Amino acid sequence: MRVVDVYDLHPWGLYMARPAPGRAQFGYLESWLLPALNLRVTVFHFHPGHERDQDFYLDVGVYTPGPQLWIGEDHYLDLVLRTGRGVDVTDVDELVAALGDGLLDPGDAERAIHTAVHTVEALARHGYDLDRWLTTIGITLTWRGA
Repeated sequence: MRVVDVYDLHPWGLYMARPAPGRAQFGYLESWLLPALNLRVTVFHFHPGHERDQDFYLDVGVYTPGPQLWIGEDHYLDLVLRTGRGVDVTDVDELVAALGDGLLDPGDAERAIHTAVHTVEALARHGYDLDRWLTTIGITLTWRGA
């Protein structure tokens, strides 16, 4: 359980912002859960000296909305986006290990790969600009900053 400062519900997803106590790399994070895209989009607010060359971190998974509770299931693949410059797919080894250990079934692994490929293709078509892509499908993300 973690303390969350802000929840903001929209038709396309749930925004949340929270402190990250005890984390050496960052002190605050903001995330959007986007169920229709099978993505969680996060902005990390890094501590000085721990900055990373990334604008957005996208977790591939299943994010299920509910009236009082949202459930997130991480499917191990992640995308690191540098706006206007490119995107990297990371943690393929984690996906393979989870599949081999029975933590992820083959259908979920296949869905994760399709999600990652679709997302990379969409970002490439839109100049590696997350907002530009999402606007074309009716999604507008806002960030509060910290």
